[in-house]
Amino acid sequence: MKKTVVALAAILVASPAFAADKVTLMLNWYVYGEHAPFYYGKEKGYFKDQGIDLEIQEGRGSATVTQVVAAKTVQFGYVDVPTMMRAAVKGAPVVAVGVALQTNPMSAMGFTDKNIRKPEDIKGKTVATTPGDSMSQIWPLFLKKTGLKETDFKTVSGDATTKLNAVINGQADLLLGYVMDQSMKIKDATGKDVTPIKFSDYGINLVSSGIITNTDYLKENQDLVKRFMAASVKSIEEASKHPKDAAQAILNANPKGGKIDTLTQGFELTIPLYKDPAGKSKQPLRVSDSNMKDTVDVMVEYGGLDAKAKTDYKNYYTDAYLPAATN
Repeated sequence: MKKTVVALAAILVASPAFAADKVTLMLNWYVYGEHAPFYYGKEKGYFKDQGIDLEIQEGRGSATVTQVVAAKTVQFGYVDVPTMMRAAVKGAPVVAVGVALQTNPMSAMGFTDKNIRKPEDIKGKTVATTPGDSMSQIWPLFLKKTGLKETDFKTVSGDATTKLNAVINGQADLLLGYVMDQSMKIKDATGKDVTPIKFSDYGINLVSSGIITNTDYLKENQDLVKRFMAASVKSIEEASKHPKDAAQAILNANPKGGKIDTLTQGFELTIPLYKDPAGKSKQPLRVSDSNMKDTVDVMVEYGGLDAKAKTDYKNYYTDAYLPAATN
């Protein structure tokens, strides 16, 4: 009888029914430091431990990745949640199942040696922006919060690459960018430190990147989503304890993914953004209703989000698939 049980167990383990679920996570953009936890979690086997065979793909912007998830081309996306909400409010079948960055990384940044450290220092300077992107939409609110006027500085416009080059080449003093993304790209290109003036330091409360999935896929694969989110939580927790190792995991998977020093620094700048500003939860990816409501209110007024999102905002995210909170 004992031999029969052992043999049966061996057959079950070998059965294709028990093979790992193949899952693709598409990132919001080309890889940078913020993405380190997913590479670290894959390398350390956290997704494998949950029965998931994870593939990570680079994306080409949050709006595009949201469309890809809505079409079920990939199972999960890592995108800017306010961008996802713009699509969801118009009927796209997508929902956030975890919000990673609970404090927004938007900032105005320039070379540290230019000594631009507070809003008052922007006066008389040249700011590079990309019309229509998320940061340029929130920029008027930053100006309002800090008492600045459009006439206090000069503005030059261009796409993401043009904006970077404007600062690198001295055509602009600052650009609007993410504290852990564009600042590291500038440092990689020049070797010079960058100082950000963070929007969040001046009362602008917005969530940012999170994990999204298709609403139908979620209904059909609830257990898999729970396992994916459990692995993601552990990946963020453990990567945050070992930032250089997490950054190295990017390069182990993608040797052309950047430089270890700036990938590490970029991820270290990301870690504080995981914290719930309301202090209600210490678990990564668990967002409070108040934080989401603040985000929707700002996006409706300044970010082009349909006003009906104010009453529907709880439809665009859920924490029901996260592991049980321990705090």
